[in-house]
Amino acid sequence: MNFHRIVEVLFGAAVVAGLYGVFNAGWTRTTRTTVRLANLPAAWRGRRAAVISDLHLGHVRNGSFLRRMVAKIMKEKPDVIFIAGDLYDGAAIDAEQAAKPLSELAAPHGVYFVAGNHEQFGDDGKYLHAVASTGVRVLSNEKVEVDGLQIIGVPYRSATQAGHLTAVLQDVGIDLSRASVLLIHAPDHPAVAEAAGISLQLSGHTHLGQFLPWSWFATRMYRQFVYGLSRIGNMQVFTSSGAGTWGPPLRLGSNPEIVILEFA
Repeated sequence: MNFHRIVEVLFGAAVVAGLYGVFNAGWTRTTRTTVRLANLPAAWRGRRAAVISDLHLGHVRNGSFLRRMVAKIMKEKPDVIFIAGDLYDGAAIDAEQAAKPLSELAAPHGVYFVAGNHEQFGDDGKYLHAVASTGVRVLSNEKVEVDGLQIIGVPYRSATQAGHLTAVLQDVGIDLSRASVLLIHAPDHPAVAEAAGISLQLSGHTHLGQFLPWSWFATRMYRQFVYGLSRIGNMQVFTSSGAGTWGPPLRLGSNPEIVILEFA
């Protein structure tokens, strides 16, 4: 075997894979799926929700990236918009300036946001204030009702422990006779949400591993909840792979996406 030839081939393959990974990370897809929920109010049948998560605005991506994502969402004309956390990536960013494009988001039945782990590593006040100042409704351990649909938002910090999440969901007062949507950043405790009577959980966080070997670790950790639409008991879970990247701006084996859910 020619050692130098092997090195050249491996180096070339690494370069090609790296270039593709960078290109792939910048190519945001639109993923479409239909979700059938028991006890869904008649007014919500046929309505569409846009779900986006994990933009990670910071050193690599900033307000211009968010502006492009906002434009893609608005082209879909969704009835409601959910932002499932990790809008920001780190402290080295002007939070208010980066969030400004969110003011261009509009949907007949509201735009909702919950904090992810990257907003809550420390004091999340400046991030939540920046998001709220654009007109987006920040949900923090609370429920809102829109045309009979219950929308519950639990930030990351309140959902890391199963016991804490159980107490939060009990306190919000979920009506088990009507459909509900839980917006929560990470799919860490779906069994807790299912036991509380949630109909549909919307999450992000996993990035589907983003690239090897992390995709293997993510699948081992989150199992069937690592990506896409899955079910546990009477509850469905949709986990998005996210729109941005964390760390290296590349994706291999996962695609950045905006999700469009149609209720049926």
